[in-house]
Amino acid sequence: MSDKKDVMKPQLWTPRPVEETMQVYADWAATYDADVGKRGYHTPDRIAAALPDFAETKTLMLDFGCGTGLSGLALRAKGYDRLHGTDISPEMLAQAEARGVYAKTWLSEPGALTFGKGTYPVILAVGVISLGAAPADLLSPLVDKLDTGGLLVFSYNDPTLADQSYINALDDAVASGRVEVAFREHGAHLDDVGMGSDVIILRAR
Repeated sequence: MSDKKDVMKPQLWTPRPVEETMQVYADWAATYDADVGKRGYHTPDRIAAALPDFAETKTLMLDFGCGTGLSGLALRAKGYDRLHGTDISPEMLAQAEARGVYAKTWLSEPGALTFGKGTYPVILAVGVISLGAAPADLLSPLVDKLDTGGLLVFSYNDPTLADQSYINALDDAVASGRVEVAFREHGAHLDDVGMGSDVIILRAR
């Protein structure tokens, strides 16, 4: 029987250079879905369950940092079928493309937001702005891509919630008056380690 630490590396939730993060996901892409499935991964389904109160199923959405497309799959199950996806990992993006849930995908560069302001009424960043993945300062430029009424839907897992820089980024975005918190709920993230996450929906003002 394999140790659960071998399924998802414990160093996942620690800061690292972007090049190392990309290597982690390059190595993990082929087994990612099976690995997180074994651990009881809930956040994509929780986000998909929260969205119908805020966005219609025909809304154009960007799954930013889409990984292998698990969030896209959860959204499709709720009837959302206008989905685009982007990721910095070509290996993870190839898995997402194979799912067939995204009408458009592209490989992005770290920190590069090449789409226009207001292009997407809903931007999702599921597990993206988090400790060991993207830095806290990615939140502000994503907020800047929203038109009034647009939504940024993301998650902070428990290790991220314990890092003050991520809390400050969220507090600063709200305090600036650019967004308001439309929804925030703590719930299950990974069953096998008892880890939770906050699902957060920000609405642009």
